Amino acid sequence: MSDSKQLLEYKGYPLLRKDNLLYYGNMSDKYIIMLQIMDTEKVKELDVAKRVSVQLQYTDPDLKSRDRVVKKTEKDGLYTAMDVGEVWLTRALASG
Repeated sequence: MSDSKQLLEYKGYPLLRKDNLLYYGNMSDKYIIMLQIMDTEKVKELDVAKRVSVQLQYTDPDLKSRDRVVKKTEKDGLYTAMDVGEVWLTRALASG
C-alpha cells in the first residue's frame, strides 16, 4: 500500500482544504484561487457553505498578502464560487 496522499481535483486543478479555506490551483503557477467559507447553514445535520468569498491571487511569496489579490467577489454556495473561480483561474493562466 502506498503512503502518498491523493489530491482532490476539480476540473483539472488541485483542490486543498484547511478549515474554512480552500486553495484551488497549482502553487507553481502564477495564479491560484482562494475560497473562504464565510457562512454555513445546517442541511440534515450537515454544514453546507452558504456564503463564499472568492479571490484570484498571485502565488508570488515576495508580495504582501493584500497585494496578491487580483480580483475578488462573494457568491452564494460553494458550487457557484467554484465555478467562478475555475473560470477566473483558467483565463488568468491563459493570458499569462
